[in-house]
Amino acid sequence: MHKEITSFQNPLIKQIVLLQEKSRERRKTQLFVIEGLREISLAIKGGYLLETLLFCSEIIPEEEIFILKESANSEAEFIEITSEIYEKLAYRSSTEGVLAIAHSKTLQLANLQPATSNPLLLVAEAPEKPGNIGAILRTADAANVDAIIIANPKTDLYNPNIIRSSVGCLFTNKIATGSTSEIISFLKENKINIYCAALQASVPYYTCNFNESTAIVVGTEATGLSNEWLQNSHQNIIIPMQGEIDSMNVSVAAGILIFEAKRQRGFN
Repeated sequence: MHKEITSFQNPLIKQIVLLQEKSRERRKTQLFVIEGLREISLAIKGGYLLETLLFCSEIIPEEEIFILKESANSEAEFIEITSEIYEKLAYRSSTEGVLAIAHSKTLQLANLQPATSNPLLLVAEAPEKPGNIGAILRTADAANVDAIIIANPKTDLYNPNIIRSSVGCLFTNKIATGSTSEIISFLKENKINIYCAALQASVPYYTCNFNESTAIVVGTEATGLSNEWLQNSHQNIIIPMQGEIDSMNVSVAAGILIFEAKRQRGFN
């Protein structure tokens, strides 16, 4: 028998709405909300601890709840909610009737340990739009990069829009955040070559050798990379463009550059 919530006035329901809407609340409590069976499953696989899992038995089959119970941490509390409450809380109607409150991770650069002797890292400086951040995380997952680092983040990474647009890839990547200065120091200490996507003093990306330890660094479409990156770049790289404009979506650019590095490495 599960505990059941039937009232919109329940404190837990109010807390979920706050966590969904307020980054301040997420930071204060170190909790965030995950919506969707696939996303919750990936979070569990990525070592995230669940505090509470809410499910609507009218939508999600009992066997799926059993699987989640088997894979989640034993302290996670499972609570049944009505379809009306689920509809109030869910952003998407197609997320299988399940939501979770999970504990966030610190994502500190100091905790990042490159797993190989010649890592391939993707660094994004100051991305703002959740959709772009989600797409970058999907690119990093698809290419199986060793880690993704967000410099000077403008949005907290546990924003529901980032989780949603990353389709759970927030949980499948090794992720760290830090200031530009901290990240440059980290890369230099670990003898990782810095390749900056920039227009100035650049060479076509496919002329570079990405087989050694490599960090590919991308900035925003509006402002590009800060001078600090350009001053510490091993080599600036450019994607030659044949149209009328000189920039493309940051996640698309990241995909082109990262997959060239993967091609050179034999997709290892």
